[in-house]
Amino acid sequence: MNPIHIQSNSNEINTQSKHQSSTIVLFGEVLADKFPDRSVLGGAPFNVACHLQAFGLHPVLVTRVGNDYLRDELLASMVRSGMDTSGVQYDPVHPTGQVVVHMTQDGHRFEISPEQAYDYIDANLAHLIASAVKPALIYFGTLAQRHHVSKYALNQLLQNVNVPHMLDINLREPWYNESILTHSLQLASIVKMNQDELISIVQQLKLPGEHVAEQAAALIKHFALERLIVTNGAEGAWEVDTNGISMQVKGSTLTEALIDTVGAGDGFAAVCILGMLQGWTSEHTLSRANYFAAAICGIRGAIPENSTFYQPFRNSWGIG
Repeated sequence: MNPIHIQSNSNEINTQSKHQSSTIVLFGEVLADKFPDRSVLGGAPFNVACHLQAFGLHPVLVTRVGNDYLRDELLASMVRSGMDTSGVQYDPVHPTGQVVVHMTQDGHRFEISPEQAYDYIDANLAHLIASAVKPALIYFGTLAQRHHVSKYALNQLLQNVNVPHMLDINLREPWYNESILTHSLQLASIVKMNQDELISIVQQLKLPGEHVAEQAAALIKHFALERLIVTNGAEGAWEVDTNGISMQVKGSTLTEALIDTVGAGDGFAAVCILGMLQGWTSEHTLSRANYFAAAICGIRGAIPENSTFYQPFRNSWGIG
């Protein structure tokens, strides 16, 4: 795979390594959270794509939706945002992905429905669109690999499009297993996960390491990763690269009252991708990703209702 060069030991933004392409392919699920009174579009690939579009990049969401009203809502939302819809496939049999939200005395319980359209992403169509748009990076996760059809489509895509592959770990019971984790890590060059997921994965795969730094090093060595990014909530984030160079940043103070943490990790991932394509240093990338994720915690849901939310970040980061 061709690495996107990241400077880890400099406080200056390396503008010379800014990537020529602003296109990112995001493979995976679109999910509608079905509340008793409303539906809210989401899913990590969709959320990350929305942020990247608002930051002025060209995300291409490769997913599959049913012949239903949720498909219409998704397409309308994407068109309003100016997003490229060419990677959205249509399934005549299976419904658009849904998560049923059950209201309980203890809060919410989420049930990810099986046999959804995103389980049946067509490999040929996915490869065709990814080859046509010539992305700088491919983003993927684990949930869309629960069914062999979409897993095969992703495998073909990653093996045939020679760009960096970013794996965003989102462990969703019971829709992952050791085989999916191992295969995903083998196909990735850049991996993002939270610290609890790091500990869990290392234990599941029986890799060495008593402390998280040792576990991260073991994961990088075992899977020949170029970069491992680990988030740790309010404590901040850290990363390790293939040379053992590490970088850590403290958590950002919330500028607004905490509303919820839905989508904070997706916001973090989006800014990491933005930083890679802009040629930011690791320190700038992690700090800005932390700050943006904290801001997402100050709104309801994963995606801001108004695009003006992004303008202060764009101004501060010099991206217009």
